Amino acid sequence: MSKQLRGSLLLLLAAAVWGLAFVAQRVGMDAMQPLSFNGIRLLLAGVCLLPVIAVSDKKKKEAGAPAPDTARNGLQLKAGVLCGLFLFAASALQQAGLVYTSAGKSGFLTALYVVLVPVAGWLIFRKDPGRAVIVSVVLAVIGLYLLCFTDTSFTVNIGDVLLILCALCFTGHILVIDRFSPFVDGIRLSCTQFFIAGSLCVLVSLFTETITLSGIREALIPLLYAGVMSGAVGYTLQIVAQKDTDPTVASLIMCLESVFAVIFGAVVLRETMTGREIAGCAIMFTAVILAQLSPLIGKRGKRG
Repeated sequence: MSKQLRGSLLLLLAAAVWGLAFVAQRVGMDAMQPLSFNGIRLLLAGVCLLPVIAVSDKKKKEAGAPAPDTARNGLQLKAGVLCGLFLFAASALQQAGLVYTSAGKSGFLTALYVVLVPVAGWLIFRKDPGRAVIVSVVLAVIGLYLLCFTDTSFTVNIGDVLLILCALCFTGHILVIDRFSPFVDGIRLSCTQFFIAGSLCVLVSLFTETITLSGIREALIPLLYAGVMSGAVGYTLQIVAQKDTDPTVASLIMCLESVFAVIFGAVVLRETMTGREIAGCAIMFTAVILAQLSPLIGKRGKRG
């Protein structure tokens, strides 16, 4: 199995884990408020990775691997802080936007990072994504629109602006991971971002929300899934997989989170899928498959 295919499969698994997390978060919101829920589950994710780091360090020491130098540690911390800040800003803006915008519309606007990643990559790094990937992005946007909108109306309010800013923050998160993941330890990077983002969420929630022990107890199972699986497992899979995956292709695969959310909603919560939603899912899967075939399409084009 090639590194690119392995990375794509790991990102697909992460998207499925995040899709199921929508069910957990929906249930968890019955007992807790958004920022406090996010803060606790992110901190839980960070704690879950501490023993993994300890075991990894022990194995490296037994194998005689040299200790990281000061410069490497500094880069590791810088990457973790930047990822944590982007993750905190994205999640906070998303929750604020949901106050003014429907869930379907918020899903579409948040997932616009699938368009913003290749645009930002070209503007900042002059990185050409290729024609096949550009077509994939267009298809993904069409699929997301069909999936997230129940009608043809489209108006703009303050919530929409906040969610577009959220998409920008997720774009920054993906690009930061793409920039640093080849040079730092992926699990440490993931752990650091959780503690940074989680601490900031809890800090803000102390001034804006009410946190109760009874609420935490009622939301314990959703918190455990969102913290351990969606957080510790999902985001670590993203960081590890992006080492071998183009950031634009990675964003396409990760936007399948919306597809999995609809599927798991239908299976777990007994929500029904309309023909429009099924068509949206099919188009998005087509977009991701086309993006995976883009290297082959590019090679054929060069031969001609």
